[in-house]
Formats: sequence, structure tokens, C-alpha cells
Amino acid sequence: MATGKDRQKQLAREHYERQLQRRLEREQKAKRAAIIGSTVGVVIVVGGIVAAVALLGGNDGGTEAAASPSASPADTATAPPTTGPKPYNAATGTCDYVADSSGGQVKDVGTPPTKVETKPAVKTMTFKTNLGDIVVELNNAKAPCTTNSLEFLAKKKYYDGSKCHRLGNEKFPMLQCGDPTAKADGKSQDGSGGPGYVMAEENLQGAQYKRGVMAMAKTQAPGSTGSQFFLVYGDIGLTPDYTPVGTITKGLDILDKVNKAGVIADMGDGTGAPKQSVEIKDVTIAGKS
Repeated sequence: MATGKDRQKQLAREHYERQLQRRLEREQKAKRAAIIGSTVGVVIVVGGIVAAVALLGGNDGGTEAAASPSASPADTATAPPTTGPKPYNAATGTCDYVADSSGGQVKDVGTPPTKVETKPAVKTMTFKTNLGDIVVELNNAKAPCTTNSLEFLAKKKYYDGSKCHRLGNEKFPMLQCGDPTAKADGKSQDGSGGPGYVMAEENLQGAQYKRGVMAMAKTQAPGSTGSQFFLVYGDIGLTPDYTPVGTITKGLDILDKVNKAGVIADMGDGTGAPKQSVEIKDVTIAGKS
């Protein structure tokens, strides 16, 4: 027969399990809120905390290699949403870019061409910043529409003069950039700026957000990827909802330096505008044979 002490132990254990479950649910919710980005009132990166990034544990492991670009985009594209932009059409070699109806601030430079090429499989994107160059190998084979959009925006000087507006923490190790209207002063509601169009997410199958990954921020709705992106300097346990477009091959030391400096003001979730300002001076993209 169970004693009163046994019953107390059982109740204490059940109480602890409920607390643990609530904590896990809060962390998952925070993650989803962090990376969502590109809509009014959202501070993106990355699915969860910054409008699209998550508050999950990270470590300083080495940069992981990008996924092999051998598979076709059709193999890795997410299922098309019932409404909104359609994924890459391998039969016609076309992408779908549609008007962004979120109501955020727009820097209108036009819309990318819809006809794209998946070769070369890899393209090199170079961000010239006030702290040095950050170089990313873009996976054009698996994320052709995203790569095409980034190349279009780079040619239009869309990112020039913009500031990275949100820095995470040890549980959410990422730097979010790509809002051309962001002030990154710790006072402004950054994260609502975009190019006025959105596209479908790509390359989601088996997607992981580890140190060295560049991924696109979005709102929680499918087909809401715009111009904002996040650079991962740790490991983030996000769900595979954000397009992993490439791998950082140079500049992780810059991200580590920015991370070490911390944030201007904590937004309440451990993230905020970085104390060490990161301004994008120029962006170029070149093919790689």
C-alpha cells in the first residue's frame, strides 16, 4: 500500500514534469519567434527569436560543409503553399516572386528575373563590411530562387549601407541582417524592411542550422522569405523551415568578435542590436566552376 510519503513524492515528480514541459514549450515558442522576420513588428532571423531564429543551445564547433549541391532543387523544394509563391519549377527553370502583402517597409528595387540557371552549382557571395569580408558559398543547385534573388539584390546595391540589426546569445547564436531600413541602435523596431516581394522556401529537407550556415529569415507563414537572412556562429536547433542558402567560408571570426561584444539592450529574449556595429558596404556574387 502506498504511503503518504510515496504520494508526496509522486505529486512532486508530476509537478516537476509539468514545469519541464512548460519550459520546453516556452523555448520552442521563443525559437519560432526569433527568426521570423520581414513583417511589421517582427524582429527576424531566423525562425523564432528574431523573427526566425531559435533560442537553442550552440557550440563553437568547426564550420560544417554545405550540403552537396548534386540533388536537383525539385528534390528538396518544400510542398507548394495553397496560396503565395510557388517553389522552383524544374521543368521550366523558373521561380515565382510575388508581392509582399505583410505591410512592412519596402526598399523597392524591382523584382528578380523569373528564369534561372542551377549551374554553376555554387556561387560565391562576398559581403564587404566595416569589420572585414564575410564570404559565403551559395548553394545555387538546391536554392536557385533564393540565390537568384540575392544576386539580383546585390546588383541593385540593395544591401549597401545596411546594418545587421539583431544579435543572438549563447542559446541563439546568430546575427540577423538584410533589413535595409534597420537603424540597429537598440531603440528602433527593426526587422520590418524588405524588397516588396517574397518567395517560397527551398532546400528544407534535412536542413540544420549549425555554425557556418547562412539561412533566410521569414515570417511563420510559408512562402514569406524576403531579403533578411541570418548568419549562424553556433548551433541552433530550429525546425527546417528557413532556407539554408549557403555556408560561410570566411568571416566567422568577425561574427565571434561581434558576439563577444554583446548587445546594446536586451529585447527581453537575450537578443538585441549588436554593440559592435556591422555595416554592409557592398555585396558581390560570382559563379564558381
